[in-house]
Amino acid sequence: RHSSVLSKSKTLWLGYNGVEKPLRTEKKEAPMGEPRQESVPVLPWMRQPVDVSHCEECPLDLLPCLDPRLMVALQELGFSSLFPVQVGVWQETIGPGAFERDLCINSPTGSGKTLAYALPIVQALSNRTVRCLRALVVLPTRDLALQVKEVFAAIAPAVGLSVGLAVGQSSVADEISKLIKRPKLEAGICYDPDDLPQELESSVDILVATPGRLMDHITSTKGFTLEHLCYLVVDETDRMLREAYQSWLPTVLNLTRSDEEGPVPCINSFLPSAFGPLKTIRRCGVEKGFKGKPYPRLVKLVLSATLTRDPSKLAQLDLHHPLLLTTGKRRYQVPERLESYSLMCESKLKPLYLVAVLQSLGSEKCIVFTSSVESTHRLCTLVNFFGDLKLNIKEYSGLQRQSVRSKTLKAFREGKVQVLVSSDAMTRGMDVEGVRNVVNYDMPSYVKTYIHRAGRTARAGQKGRCFTLLDKVEVKRFKKLLQKAGIDSCPNYSVPSDSLESLRTIYPSALEKLKEKVESETSKKRKLAPKSSRRSQAEGKKSRNDH
Repeated sequence: RHSSVLSKSKTLWLGYNGVEKPLRTEKKEAPMGEPRQESVPVLPWMRQPVDVSHCEECPLDLLPCLDPRLMVALQELGFSSLFPVQVGVWQETIGPGAFERDLCINSPTGSGKTLAYALPIVQALSNRTVRCLRALVVLPTRDLALQVKEVFAAIAPAVGLSVGLAVGQSSVADEISKLIKRPKLEAGICYDPDDLPQELESSVDILVATPGRLMDHITSTKGFTLEHLCYLVVDETDRMLREAYQSWLPTVLNLTRSDEEGPVPCINSFLPSAFGPLKTIRRCGVEKGFKGKPYPRLVKLVLSATLTRDPSKLAQLDLHHPLLLTTGKRRYQVPERLESYSLMCESKLKPLYLVAVLQSLGSEKCIVFTSSVESTHRLCTLVNFFGDLKLNIKEYSGLQRQSVRSKTLKAFREGKVQVLVSSDAMTRGMDVEGVRNVVNYDMPSYVKTYIHRAGRTARAGQKGRCFTLLDKVEVKRFKKLLQKAGIDSCPNYSVPSDSLESLRTIYPSALEKLKEKVESETSKKRKLAPKSSRRSQAEGKKSRNDH
């Protein structure tokens, strides 16, 4: 199998360099209802991906080269086999493949992508003798980084590896104390300044980070170095490339390039490092395929359920002989056991229908998605004004403090909260066991958004349902959106009429309470705002009125 993949890679690489194959064009996705955007070329290596859906689930005891310590750790976590995408990535990274190529993984939500890259990286580092930062995983949000760190922390200690976290959840000083090991000096002993140990050592082998806090450590933390980095994982790649995040990517790539211009290092390369005796020398390769690139190279793994195909964005990653792994022929895919439903209603009555749907679902875990953080806050407030629904409904959005979001998410995981009303902050990668239903209160504008929202349910082979509330004018656009995701049928979901009628009597008072609540919150914000800010707002309002 590997010989066929490698022979295919030679052809793909020639095409990737633009020597033999012209670029195929593909139209960019535009918001539903807007004109299509201009076509962009598709890189040749993306046209012939390796379909890992043909891989079968593999029992752990049959997985080649798996460290017995990792097998025990996985079994203790309840794993007896690996999913197809995990098997496919393992075959390309452990054994004959051995990380020879950078991997781009485009797989549906809930298919097991996190463990797919965590397991081979931990396996590859299991024989390390000196502790230093060798693997870096970068994610767009704190909550997602915390979740990924838990996966690494569950298996890495089994082989003696340490995992760190840099997300801004605690102070910079607290993070530094956990990431950097400083020399210990015994009390009561007078040291000669020339004899003091100067080197600072890394306390972690693997770091999970968000871009902002990563840049803080790169620029300010003494002893923090990417000199020895071997593996870079960019999770939720399309979002990470769409937003600059303080130019973290070019910074990381520059810090891991070759130390010398030529293939032979000069004498300075053999001098002690400023960060200790260990030194990783990256030379500039001269062989075909490595010419002008650092060696030993930085291995990159990029993942998303909706991986971009834009060459200009992918070029930022500086991929080496990239190999695309997919699950099926379609670019956009929803989980296999997902059921999609539409619910017709008037826009002004959407809260009524939402409450009726939530009541019909009972105590099943459910996430309700809105189009903005403001809508999230107001909708959650309004729904809770409908009286005793026998449901614990909480808000989850970017407007909240991290501590509040973490507390809410923990309660949701434990079943103390049945419904989360969320902005799209929770669409990316978040994995909460037992979520049976997702409700799109606002229809998503992009098929990517629909896929990431719907992907919060029907994970890991489980069943799940996705409901979308629609006005009449949205039906046609919604059908086109579903077709892009390969969904041919979307039956209408009806709620009991008696349930709606009983809610109609409560609806006006709930709206009035919401109005009072919003006015109260607005008043508090004005009082807390600085006088200068209020003055500028008043001047701005006056100028708008004059205009």
